[in-house]
Amino acid sequence: MPDINILVVDDEKEIADLIEIYLVSDGYKVFKAYDGLEALDILTNEEIHLILMDIMMPKLDGIKATIKIREEKNIPIILVSAKSEDTDKIIGLNIGADDYITKPFNLLELIARVKSNLRRYVTLGNYDNNFNKDILKSGGLELNISTKEVKVDGEVVKITPIEFKILKLLLSNKGRVFSIDEIYEKVWNEESFNVENTVAVHIRRIRE
Repeated sequence: MPDINILVVDDEKEIADLIEIYLVSDGYKVFKAYDGLEALDILTNEEIHLILMDIMMPKLDGIKATIKIREEKNIPIILVSAKSEDTDKIIGLNIGADDYITKPFNLLELIARVKSNLRRYVTLGNYDNNFNKDILKSGGLELNISTKEVKVDGEVVKITPIEFKILKLLLSNKGRVFSIDEIYEKVWNEESFNVENTVAVHIRRIRE
């Protein structure tokens, strides 16, 4: 199975680091944020499959962040908090959290809850191709390597084979910057020479 990406959101860096150690040792890929706003930024740029969300945080707390996330995403959210009162658990679950664990917690129990929520998510079929290695996504853009289909906000758009290859290169290397020459050599499979206009035309069409 491809990487399962888990977002750990906690303003206490030591706790986030400790959770990361256990999750990574169990085979998960971990992203970390230290407040709700950072968490939302990461969710915009990365494919996240489960969130461990602290409640008491600066800038944007876990409750408000969860409400915001639930407007668009259905991924599992486990709230983590020092609060143990029933009212906090009820509020958390009512706003869309899937589970709730209180500090101090047993890390093995936390891992068990992560696995349990991921299992339910998979069983219910809510991954929406998140784990399909043939699907590349970024925001509202979705590229299917098998069918050569490209969608923007769910709508299929027409694109040339060369433009498809350029998109595939960029989506497969999110965060990396390519020069014009690098794009040409990787997509056209030949040495670049005065190719600025050629590549620029395709990039412009992709943007349109």
